[in-house]
Amino acid sequence: MTQLDDFKYVKNKMDQEGFHYCFKHYSYFPEIEDTEFHKLRVEYLEAFEKLEKYVNDRANDYFYDIDDN
Repeated sequence: MTQLDDFKYVKNKMDQEGFHYCFKHYSYFPEIEDTEFHKLRVEYLEAFEKLEKYVNDRANDYFYDIDDN
C-alpha cells in the first residue's frame, strides 16, 4: 500500500468506527510507516487516559465528600 492508501484506510476507519474507538480499540495501525502519525496517536491516547483519570478522580472526590456529610 502507498502512504495515500494507508491514510485513506485510516480515514475510512475513523469515519466508520468513530475517532476515539478507531485509535483506542480498533487498531494501533502497525502497517502505517509514519513516525509523526504514531507520535500523535500515542499522545492522543495518553491525553485521553489523563483526562479520563482526572474526571474519575474528581467524581470520586465529590462522591466521598457527599458521603461524609
